[in-house]
Amino acid sequence: MDLDSHKRQRKATSESKSVDSNRKLKSAKAFERKDERLQFIHAVDVASLEHKCVPIMGASKEDVAIELQYPTLQRREKFELVWGKDKIDAVEASIRIVRLVAETYLTDAEAEPFTNQNNGFIRRLEKASNRNIQDLMGFKAALREYNETLLALVEDGVVSKNLDNLHELPPHLAAFILDQIYDRTVAPKVELLSKYENGTDYVYGELLHPFITKLLVDQTKMTSDQVFVDLGSGVGNVVLQAALEIGCESWGCEMMENACNLAEAQEKEFHARCLLWGLEPGEVHLERGDFRKNSSIHDALKRADVVLVNNKAFTAQLNDDLIRMFLDLKSGCKIISLKSFVADSKSSHNINDVGSTILEVEECTYPEGYVSWTNAGGQYYISTRK
Repeated sequence: MDLDSHKRQRKATSESKSVDSNRKLKSAKAFERKDERLQFIHAVDVASLEHKCVPIMGASKEDVAIELQYPTLQRREKFELVWGKDKIDAVEASIRIVRLVAETYLTDAEAEPFTNQNNGFIRRLEKASNRNIQDLMGFKAALREYNETLLALVEDGVVSKNLDNLHELPPHLAAFILDQIYDRTVAPKVELLSKYENGTDYVYGELLHPFITKLLVDQTKMTSDQVFVDLGSGVGNVVLQAALEIGCESWGCEMMENACNLAEAQEKEFHARCLLWGLEPGEVHLERGDFRKNSSIHDALKRADVVLVNNKAFTAQLNDDLIRMFLDLKSGCKIISLKSFVADSKSSHNINDVGSTILEVEECTYPEGYVSWTNAGGQYYISTRK
């Protein structure tokens, strides 16, 4: 069975949605040769003995080092088998990566050595790391065999051919890659984001991966030939998710300096991680400063198919300025916001209300666990430019 029918069959149980057959997932460069100059942040750079973590699985300090192969020709990532509060868990990460590679990059037959319930790599890694067993040598042996087996499949052209047949990225793989990037760039410096004040346009909060998948994949049905713009893009999470999960041209603009610096670090790691995973994302453009005054953002808005504005904490003045900017949007463009841009018809309705003249608004509800600032659910709005 080829990968395409294999994936179709696997998805028959999930909700049926149209696949963007024009989306090219594979990065040809990742399979041409190993790029010895490729710079990325190894797990060991943020979670190691040096970072005051402690060895696990009874490992001595000399025994904690492991390496992990990605489904390309690129360099292996260095981890240490250590534990630290809020640090990368090398055991959990290893098992998840092996599972993601097996289920996304290989057919069932090719994945058999990885997924076999009795002696596959996943089973062996889980068993060796079980808290009652703690078999360090068994864990390292299974990982070594996984590395060699996967590299052989990559060198034989199997993985590259499979990726050619794939036109969409499973949301949980996209989320895992984005979390890898965040954990290595933003998480170690997250205190830089807590310095912003309530009651201003500078309050920081994030929409989480499942929310963005629902918005861009399920509701606005974005495709790789479209344009996405995030106004107030923070550390760039949503811009990167749109470029990775949809494969579209993706723009963001942010004015808080610390958030901009972290977004820049994320973008650099994003391109390296996409290469490790063999994936070709859409173009990413992260702009600094006030989006009301940024000419590149104004040009992108004229071509935009979907605009996101996390305006929950924006001042009334900024929301008014945004409505004037929306005059330039093309007909049919969707605007996703957490506050409506249209005056409530139940309140005293202003006949000159620009929002209601140019926008059709649909009110929606998101469930709990979709935003970073509260666990509760809430309202959001999808407005369509008339």
